[in-house]
Amino acid sequence: MRNTFLKSFIFVLALFLTVYSYSQERVKIDGVISVVGNYIVLQSDIQKYKLELEQNGEKLSNINNCDILEQMMQQKLLAHQAEIDSLIATPESVKETVDKKLDYFKEQVGSEDKMLALYGFDNVDELREELVRLEVEQSLIGQMQNKITADVSVTPDEVRNYFNSLQKSNNLPEFPTEVVLSQIVLNVEPSEQEKQRVISELNKVKKEIEDGSNMKMKAILYSDDPGVTQNGGLYTITRDAQFIKEFKDAAFALDEGQVSEPFESMFGYHIVKVEKVKGQERDVRHILIQPKISELEKLKVQQKLDSIRNEIKLGKLTFEDAVKQFSQDKSSNKNKGIIINPFTNETSFKLSGEQFMRAFPNLHSKVFNLNQNDLTDVFYDEDQEGNKMYKLVQLKEKINEHQADFALDYVKIQNLTLAKKKQEVVDKWINDKVKDTYIKIDDSYKGCDFKINFLKKTN
Repeated sequence: MRNTFLKSFIFVLALFLTVYSYSQERVKIDGVISVVGNYIVLQSDIQKYKLELEQNGEKLSNINNCDILEQMMQQKLLAHQAEIDSLIATPESVKETVDKKLDYFKEQVGSEDKMLALYGFDNVDELREELVRLEVEQSLIGQMQNKITADVSVTPDEVRNYFNSLQKSNNLPEFPTEVVLSQIVLNVEPSEQEKQRVISELNKVKKEIEDGSNMKMKAILYSDDPGVTQNGGLYTITRDAQFIKEFKDAAFALDEGQVSEPFESMFGYHIVKVEKVKGQERDVRHILIQPKISELEKLKVQQKLDSIRNEIKLGKLTFEDAVKQFSQDKSSNKNKGIIINPFTNETSFKLSGEQFMRAFPNLHSKVFNLNQNDLTDVFYDEDQEGNKMYKLVQLKEKINEHQADFALDYVKIQNLTLAKKKQEVVDKWINDKVKDTYIKIDDSYKGCDFKINFLKKTN
C-alpha cells in the first residue's frame, strides 16, 4: 500500500494542482500542523490531498491523516535538504512545464475562466505563481532523490527474489492492457502565397512602428501570441533563457529601440522590438502572426494519406515502408513510426492510462477498440505548438490485462524492484536526516505512529 500511496502523492503533486479546494469557497484561515526545516504543512493540505485521492479512485479507508502527513513531511525534508545541498530549481527553469500544465488544465475544463473558478484564483498570474512554487519544490525533491539513489541498482537475483516474494504473499501486481503504436504523419503547411501575405503584413506593421506607432497596441491588435493579453507581447530575456533560438538571435542582434525584419520560427512569423537593454537582459516586445491554412490545403493532405492507407490495406505497401517514404514526424519516422511515451520514454502506453490520454487526447478513442495490426482512419491533429497535421496510426502490439509474469514482464518487475530498493535507501536517509533537522508537529498529531522518527522519540 505504501508504494501505491507514495506514487499517488507524487502524481497528484506533480500533475494536478493541489492548491484548492474541497469546497467551492476560498478558505483563507488555515493552521500549520508541521514545520520541516524551512517548509510547512497546512491542515488544509491534508484535506486537499484526500480529495484528490478520492477523485483519482483511491480508497481512503486504508489511508489516515497520519499517513498523509508523514508522506508530506518526507517530501518537505527532501526539498529542505536540497536547498542546503545547493541544488538549484528556479522559476525560469520550470516555466515551460508550468505553461504546458496551464494549457492542459485550460483544455480539460474548457476555458480560462472555468480553470480559474475551479482552482479558486482571481487571475492567471496568481495561478501561474502557485504552479511555479509547486514545480520548483517538486524539482528540488526529484533532484534530491536522484542524488540519494544515484548509485542504487539491482541484480537479476534481486529481481527474481522480489518477484518470488510477491508471488508467495499473493501480491503479484495486475498489469493493465498496454499498446504499442506506430504512426504516419503528414504536415499541413500554408501556401507560399499565404506566407508572403503574412510577411508583407509584418513589414507594414514594422514600418508603422518605426514611424511612431505604439508597439504594445500593435501587438494587442495583431499578435497571435496567446500571452499578449497578459503582457502585451513583452518578455524579459537573457541569452540563456528558455526561448526559441530564432527569437533570441533576433533580439540580441538589435540595439535598443530597433525593430527586426520578419523572421520565421516553429510558431509562425515574428517581428521583435528591443524596448530596453539592461546589462545581460533585454526587454523585448514581439508580434507573432501565424499563416492561415486553407481547407483546400488540408483536403490535399488528407486525400494523400487516405491513398497511402488504401495501399497499406491492399498489401501494396507495408506500414514501415510508408513511414520511411512519407512520414514527416521527426521523432518517429526514423524508428518505424513508433510513438514514444513522453512520460516514461518507453514504447508502450497503458491503454486506459492518464498519461496516454494527456499526451495524445485525440488518439485514445481512436485506438481503444483496435486489435493488433489494425489501422485507424486518417484523422486531423494539432500539437502544442499549433502545428497542423493528418495522422494514420497502426496498433502494432497489444498486451491484454494480466497478472505479472516473470518472463513477459521482466523489465516492469525490474523497475518495481529498483523502485522498492531506492525507496528503502531514501527512507533510511530521511531517518538519519530527521535527527539534525528542525521539525515541529502540532499536538493533535503527536499520537501518530510514524514509520520515520519525525517525533524524535528516544528508545
